[in-house]
Amino acid sequence: MQKHYYELSIKPDTYYELYLDLISDLTTEALEELDGTIICRSEEPLENIKKGIELFTIELSSAFDTQIKCDLNYEQKENEDWINKYKDSITPVEAGEFYIHPSWNDDKDGKINIIIDPALAFGSGHHDTTSSCLDLISKYGSNGQTLLDVGCGSGILGIAASKLGMYVDICDTDPISIENSADNFKLNNVDLKNHWIGSATKANNTYNIVVANIVADVLVMISQDLKETVKDDGILILSGILAKYEEKVLKKFKQYNIIETIKKGDWVTITLKKVNN
Repeated sequence: MQKHYYELSIKPDTYYELYLDLISDLTTEALEELDGTIICRSEEPLENIKKGIELFTIELSSAFDTQIKCDLNYEQKENEDWINKYKDSITPVEAGEFYIHPSWNDDKDGKINIIIDPALAFGSGHHDTTSSCLDLISKYGSNGQTLLDVGCGSGILGIAASKLGMYVDICDTDPISIENSADNFKLNNVDLKNHWIGSATKANNTYNIVVANIVADVLVMISQDLKETVKDDGILILSGILAKYEEKVLKKFKQYNIIETIKKGDWVTITLKKVNN
């Protein structure tokens, strides 16, 4: 990568499309259009393109017998290491016993480290709902228990449970999430038991802990399926709930006692345990 690059901004007061066509013919470099301005960037000098646009403006003014203005701004700028700049913007997160960081950051001593690189699937630990679920898994999960993560996203919650010695199954209606989760399990050197595309309705087992970090309406819709996957003495962690929809969700789980509620920002995460009749 060169130390500098060149940027030419072209802002005509009229005949914008004609200028855009001209610049597209003059260069194969990528162009950006922003608020009536055409921006060309290149590691090669752009003086010839600038002169061409100046001549074009003169000829265009003559052809239409009117004064056409085209503001040009030409600068040499310092190139940045955009990849490392992006990496620096991704900060690690601590939640419960866990320390979640991208692969280019080091582990943290005294914490259970989880590697999650940014991807299309939801779940890097930064969102309030994810960090709340991690807090609760850290608190209630233990070696030898079973856990089902419904709507697994990046797989972060299942990975956390696996690192506590739990046996983990995951599911998600999005195939990309399942693929991304499987990759993240491998990246973290933990075993993934069963995984499927779909929801809790496809589960063949019951679990000590079932966690569903989705949204309130979906939690309401699949409430019966979630109940059927929890062992009689198990717990259910529900998250992704906006505070204003908390009661709407709880109405579907009247046979469960509330063990704990975590509120962060506008979001609520609820831990429930089935009432023994």
